Amino acid sequence: MYHKIALAIAFSPRMEALISETKRLVSLFDADLILIHIGKKTDELEAKLNGIIEAAALDQARTQIIWKEGKPAKMIFEACRDEKVDLLVAGALKNESFLTYYLGSVGRKIIRKAPCSVLTLIEPKIETTGFSQIVFNGTQTPITPYLIEHGIDFAKKVHADQIFILNEIKMYGLQMGTASEDSEQEVAHTRRQLVQDEIKYVEGILSKLDKGELKISIKVTGGRWAIELARFSEKIGADLLVVGDEHKLNFFDRIFPHDLEDLLSTLPCNLLIVKK
Repeated sequence: MYHKIALAIAFSPRMEALISETKRLVSLFDADLILIHIGKKTDELEAKLNGIIEAAALDQARTQIIWKEGKPAKMIFEACRDEKVDLLVAGALKNESFLTYYLGSVGRKIIRKAPCSVLTLIEPKIETTGFSQIVFNGTQTPITPYLIEHGIDFAKKVHADQIFILNEIKMYGLQMGTASEDSEQEVAHTRRQLVQDEIKYVEGILSKLDKGELKISIKVTGGRWAIELARFSEKIGADLLVVGDEHKLNFFDRIFPHDLEDLLSTLPCNLLIVKK
């Protein structure tokens, strides 16, 4: 699934935890590891990084270190393209004042423009994070079938217990469907039909996939999907939220200002952006 996993590193207090988390993923997916640092390479920093790598017991034969100078996001993208990276791991920052997590301008650029899938970890741990409960965005978009297939494969690899696929009722569909109706019973019937349509859409995708032993629940909401995903993930204490990005449709460029700003500013949990 992932042949090359990259980690964007900085010499911060969380560096060792991020390396530990990425090491686990590299092991689970039997992947090569690429460490990317944007900044001037010095003997002191190189020795420090080598010490961290040795302490983490990384497989040095399958670990590559890339040093680049320049604009962080641009250089990270360049390294990912050159090395044909499948998954880029990065850390979010914690806003202590509000007890929330947020992504700065570099983090947002990485999510929007990275040439590969991106995993953002909000609180990396030396002993590594488990992904027991995972929430997928099942909203009907061209990338959703691939997102669900990719997410199922990821969930099986990390030994997840429970998957929730959250779908959005198209509110314009509900409004159009009830425009000429004047009874509560008819409105309720239309709403139930729309809910069933969303469930059938996901079931149709799942029927073609090997789900292993995963427990999968389909939920349908009538609110804006990004907000509802964040609320639901927080409510159930999800470990990971999975959403998709289709570059050809400029997906994030189109919805980012309205739907994802709150999600990326107050991350409810770790976030996997699936890119095709």
